[in-house]
This record gives sequence, C-alpha cells and structure tokens, in this order.
Amino acid sequence: MLTTLIPFFDKDMKVCAYSLFSQKENLLLNPARQTSAVNDGAARVDGLDILQSIGIDTLSPDTDVFLPVGSIAVFSDIEAQGDAMLGRLALLFDNAVTNTPDYQGRLRELKQKGYKLAIRKLPVTEFENYKEILSLMDYIILDCKKIDVIKAKVYFAHQYPKIRICVGNVEKQETFDYLKTDKDFYLFEGSFYRIPVTKGQTEVEPLKVNYLELMNIVNDVDFELTKAADVIGRDTALVVSLLEMVNRIAVKSEVTSIRHAAALLGQRELKKWINTVITKELCADRPNEITRISLLRAKFMECLAPAFGMAMKASELFLMGLFSVLDIILSMPMEDALNKVNVSKDIREALLNHKGDFADIYDFMIAYENADWQEVSRIQILKNIDNDAVYKAYIEAVCWYKEMFF
Repeated sequence: MLTTLIPFFDKDMKVCAYSLFSQKENLLLNPARQTSAVNDGAARVDGLDILQSIGIDTLSPDTDVFLPVGSIAVFSDIEAQGDAMLGRLALLFDNAVTNTPDYQGRLRELKQKGYKLAIRKLPVTEFENYKEILSLMDYIILDCKKIDVIKAKVYFAHQYPKIRICVGNVEKQETFDYLKTDKDFYLFEGSFYRIPVTKGQTEVEPLKVNYLELMNIVNDVDFELTKAADVIGRDTALVVSLLEMVNRIAVKSEVTSIRHAAALLGQRELKKWINTVITKELCADRPNEITRISLLRAKFMECLAPAFGMAMKASELFLMGLFSVLDIILSMPMEDALNKVNVSKDIREALLNHKGDFADIYDFMIAYENADWQEVSRIQILKNIDNDAVYKAYIEAVCWYKEMFF
C-alpha cells in the first residue's frame, strides 16, 4: 500500500489539518483491479494502523487528520483503534455513504462517541437529499473545480451554520487569495501549496536535544567527526549553518554529505562552530512545519536509495531532501540558496532543473508527497520498484522522525 499526508491550511497558510491519501496497489500494472477488486479489504479502514503505529503526535501539534472511511468500513470496529486519537481524528466519508437509516444511525453513534465527521465528493444535486447526514458533519470539503463554492457556502451557512467549509483542489495562488477573504471558508487544500509553511515561521529553528548531544560529543578529548556529523544531520538549521561555514573556508569543494562537510571543517573548527551556535541559544521546544517536511523528505529519499539502485548515494540523497526546501528556509530563489551551501552538481541539477542522476528519485518523492499515484506508479514500473519497498521507506522515515522528537 502507498500512503501520504496532504496538508490543509487556513487563511494565513498555517497548516491546521492533514488528509491521509492511500492506494492499495499499482493499478497501472493491473488496471482490471480497479473494478474487479474494488471491494477487497473494504471492511478495513486504511490508515488507522499507520496513524496508530507512527502516533498522531508525530504530525504537527494541534492538527486534525482527515481519515477516509469507506461505505463498508464505517460499520467496522473503528473504536478499537481510533479511540486513542479522539479529538484529532476526523472520519472522512463520501457519497458512497448514503442517507439511509443504517448509515445515519452509525454516524450518529460515532459522533456521540466523540469522533469528528467530514464528507466530500457530494454533488450539489444531492445536498437536499443528505440533510440528515449533513446535520451530523463537522466538516464538508467542496471541490472548487467541480462546485461553485461561493454559491455552495451560502447554502451551508444558512442550512448548517455549525459545519466548517473546506475548499479542496485549489490550483492557483490567485484563487486562494480570492477565496480566503470570505469568512465562511475554514480550510483550504491545493496543489499550489504542498509544502506546509506557517506564515512568519519560515526560519528553521535548531532543536535543544541536538545541541545537548553535540555539546557532550565535542567536549570529549578526541571526539569522532562522524558522530558529530550524524547529530548535525538531524537538524536542518544546523546543516544549513554548517555548509555555509564550509563554503567560506573551502570555496571550490562540492559537499556530498554531512560527514564530508564535517571532515572538510576539521575537528578544531567544528568544535568552535558548534560551541558558537550553542551559545546563541537559538532553540525551540518543537520543530516547526518547514523543519518537519525537510527532515521527512531527507529520510524518505535516503530510505528509497536502494530501491532506485543508489544505495551508495544514500547520504547525498538525504542532503538533497533536506535542501529541497532551502529556498523557503533562506527566503530566496533556489539557485541563490544553493550557492550558499555549495552542494554537488547532481543535487543542484535535480533541485533546479529536474535533470541528472538524482532527478528520477526527486520527482518520485514530489509525486508521492502529492498523492499523484499515477505518476508514482509510472516511475515504479520504469524502475521496477514494488509498493512494499516504497511503503517501508515512507514508514521508516516517519518513524525515524517520531523517535527523534517524541
């Protein structure tokens, strides 16, 4: 199975929720499965086990998670796994859940137990037919490419004033800028905004735990550069600062990994730099959104390296994932940002032009993050990569992040 998380954000572009998207298998390899096996595993809520294993707190604090629930799975024992996530879990249904007494009763039961409820893919022609169902919903997600959301919000604001209206499939910044002025729209989702950045919080904040560990390492009489480099690699802010330092003393050196950068700096200068950074006390209790996405991308690409036949380049791919949002971190164009850290040609070509040896794995990561399953499946076929390898790489990345901060 493939799975990823898509951000929902408010008018200030602050991420307030995620929706879990998943696909059971590569349908390009077996298109007949789209019809012949559509109900395979339909009684299971895909994603509940994932959220349970990684922990919902692995995501940004105070965010809800929209979890798709099928028309059969709604009658399964959701409570057995979901009760631990009450208050943050929003069960997401579509028009396969019909407005019948059975569904009404089950949704009412879930609502009474404390679950948030949401619905999507509801045609305008069905609004009136779904009165009983809609009256139970906390959220409705309206596809702005299929529905006139301005007219629809008038209807919902009048008929269901407590429902929170979310606008999905927003493709352009201009569309968002227009819609965000309307007080009745609560959250937004769209392809123009896949990197979740909280407005005013794009500075990558160092993490207290990494500073303490680094201090212990470098205060040893003869500390190991590799150990220090591995700790630095857990913190995007530290890596940016390290490579800026290396770039000043080794102008023409192409850095291929964090360990390489530490070696170029040397023991004495690395210790001096670390102590300087620590005294600045630029630390935070929790990583912000841009740090989270940077680290998850880095680890995901490192874990994907063997599947793409690039196991020997894993550390360099980690660095590429880390800096795939460097333009946002430094608030400048990507080309200018990369000039500050002097990365290798392969990283530079992939991030700037989607070309070179790293382009395929970088494009795959972006498609996966966007839940573009058709493109993901296409690349898997070309590279002969199965779903299990990708799924394991993603879960390993998320669990690595969880173990680091929680």
